[in-house]
Amino acid sequence: MARALTRRALIGGLAGFAASSAFARAADPPLVAFIHTQAAGDNGVVDGMIASVKRIGRERGVTVRVIFANDPANYQPILELLGEARAAVVITTFQEMTQPLRAVAPQFPATRFVQLYGDPMVPAIANVRTVAYETHPASYLSGLCGAHLSRTGHLGYIGGTSIPLLVANVNAMIAGAHSVDPAVETRAAFVGSFQDPGKALDIADQMFAGPIDYIQAEAAASDQGTIDAANGHPGRMVSGGHRAQFAIGPASVAAITLCDFEASLYQQGNAALAPRWSGGHYTSSLADGVVDFMPSPLFMQHGEPAEVARLRAVWPLVVQTKRRIVAGTLAVPFKTQLV
Repeated sequence: MARALTRRALIGGLAGFAASSAFARAADPPLVAFIHTQAAGDNGVVDGMIASVKRIGRERGVTVRVIFANDPANYQPILELLGEARAAVVITTFQEMTQPLRAVAPQFPATRFVQLYGDPMVPAIANVRTVAYETHPASYLSGLCGAHLSRTGHLGYIGGTSIPLLVANVNAMIAGAHSVDPAVETRAAFVGSFQDPGKALDIADQMFAGPIDYIQAEAAASDQGTIDAANGHPGRMVSGGHRAQFAIGPASVAAITLCDFEASLYQQGNAALAPRWSGGHYTSSLADGVVDFMPSPLFMQHGEPAEVARLRAVWPLVVQTKRRIVAGTLAVPFKTQLV
């Protein structure tokens, strides 16, 4: 009885699910559910992914449910509910969903599960596709660009948490900067959260108070704090992580290392709705355009003229280097221990 009560309470708490009977009816037309474990309103990847799944709903005529899973204790029950509702496709975010998916997906072989930003399942599960993002080459380009933009030779990096993939991005950024000048110094710090802009602001203020004049921000919603700090320190620049950040810092966000989760979700969601689909593992990179490093058009208009001139001057080298990485003639090391 306790389990049934818990499940009814959970159903009632999910946005758009008024009651269990309404939830079950969502299987026809096909139900595509998106579960996000970071809050919306981030001016970044979560808002973008929600827009993408809604776009799939409009274009494909499927029922869409967007669920914010803010409590890890509910990850597995939510997945079970969606499986019992005969969801056609369930898309989840980030590595914290790995174990719940491993436990639930084999019970519902008719449902196709997609995990964005996930490692390969070992052993593989036939109805689960994990998607990884090779972002460290974009961080290399940021380091290269930052070394040219910086007037002090001091760069910063502010990430969300110290997970291996972000540590690899720090190391790639350092390698990119050292390809320009081995004397360039890079200081890395982690907020400890992808949703704490206040702490990111404090860290960035400390960095910008010293010689650091270019920070790579890679902390999702926490990036707001890094950008706010740059806005308050003339002559300081940020490379962000999402196009929406251009407007937050038109004179301070010079570029972004893009991991285009919304494009990835759109691609993977549509693929999972196709008749022919298989689980397994997929990696996006600079080669398919989901990962990229790009300048801000607003910075080109509103940045300090000297900074804009330096960005324009270095950009042909950035493009050339990107082509070398995609062609395989320049290998960017993937190192998950901070150098």
